[in-house]
Amino acid sequence: MNDSADSPDLNAAELRRAFGQFATGVTIVTAPGPVGFTANSFSSVSLSPPLVQWSVDLSSERHDIFAHAKYFSIHIIDTTQRDLAEHFARVGEGFGSCDWHIGAYDIPQIKGCLARFDCRQYAVHPAGDHSLIIGEVLNAEVGNASDEGLIFYQSRYGAFTPL
Repeated sequence: MNDSADSPDLNAAELRRAFGQFATGVTIVTAPGPVGFTANSFSSVSLSPPLVQWSVDLSSERHDIFAHAKYFSIHIIDTTQRDLAEHFARVGEGFGSCDWHIGAYDIPQIKGCLARFDCRQYAVHPAGDHSLIIGEVLNAEVGNASDEGLIFYQSRYGAFTPL
């Protein structure tokens, strides 16, 4: 275990800037309500059982909704859906600006995404100022979106450019 007395004092702004050097994909997580949340903390965890994870800030007004949601969907979005990412980063309501429907387990499903993972909550762990939410993937679909995946890098949105 790391003793905090042995750790150097970290400047929060510098730490955030350093974290920003890692490009991430952008997702919208949805849960019954309907409610949505933009997250760039998504990653796969395990193939057997099929698990994914993402995290939500404890100070978010939507924290408790997602931390207690039995089911949720994670949508990997493309560059044409940037407005949705910006919208759900600010507020959880307002699905009228996108093409969506209620799917299995009453989860809102956004159409036109690159991929979607429908999940059952597997575990929620405290993780500093966030909760780490792990979901068991019940269904995975690859969409027919024709654009590039939306990327978040250095606090800006962008797209992948192959070398």
